[in-house]
Amino acid sequence: MHLDLAAGLTLASEIRNRCSRLRSVDVVVAPVAVAVYPIAQRLSDSHIGVAAQNCHHAARGAFTGELAPAQIKDAGAGYVIIGHSERRQFFGETDEGVGKKVRAALDAALVPIACIGETLAEREANRTLEVVTRQLDAAVAAVSNDEAPTVVIAYEPVWAIGTGRTATPAQAQEVHAAIRARLGERFGRDAADRIRLQYGGSVKADNIAALMSEADIDGALVGGASLEAESFISIVTQTAELAQGRPS
Repeated sequence: MHLDLAAGLTLASEIRNRCSRLRSVDVVVAPVAVAVYPIAQRLSDSHIGVAAQNCHHAARGAFTGELAPAQIKDAGAGYVIIGHSERRQFFGETDEGVGKKVRAALDAALVPIACIGETLAEREANRTLEVVTRQLDAAVAAVSNDEAPTVVIAYEPVWAIGTGRTATPAQAQEVHAAIRARLGERFGRDAADRIRLQYGGSVKADNIAALMSEADIDGALVGGASLEAESFISIVTQTAELAQGRPS
């Protein structure tokens, strides 16, 4: 909830203009809800996707202030972020609710970006994998094997969001590997290998290369660094360069 419409359009335009040739990575921007349609229109002649930051699980109904996945799709978005830690922390979102939204997003032909991650207290209590596994299981509970490769999972340790603290590449890889293994148990190894696992948590231009060099980190869910064109484009550019050297 940072940029007004004019600033959002300017940022989206600069990202489009400077990332147009970077085809080895997928780039998606996630504006505030009222900017989804105009930004999707601005980016319609590019390969850059648009995500909403949240959705409701119902297809329609008396849910004042909410947005149905089909309405988000109709506005031009192809993705939706679900269960971000701020939604869990400030708006009471539950593991079960995240699973319902993932199902609803898939039903509306949206790509769900399902967020999971532990708090500092949970990490210090050595409960990281327990918490992440519980959240993951709930997020994909209603996902079929055929649909699984469509889903994006974003691991975002809550203690590293907006704090300037970042999980080390080794810490992030440990959790990503565990997530991949759990997805393999649920959907089979082939499908698990095709599911994109993103890292989110104070991702910046100066740490993206080290994070993306890890085997099970397929991308980044970028927060504050996405609000300034230079930093975000640097993240995209570095990721594209690394992606060209990784097996598909």
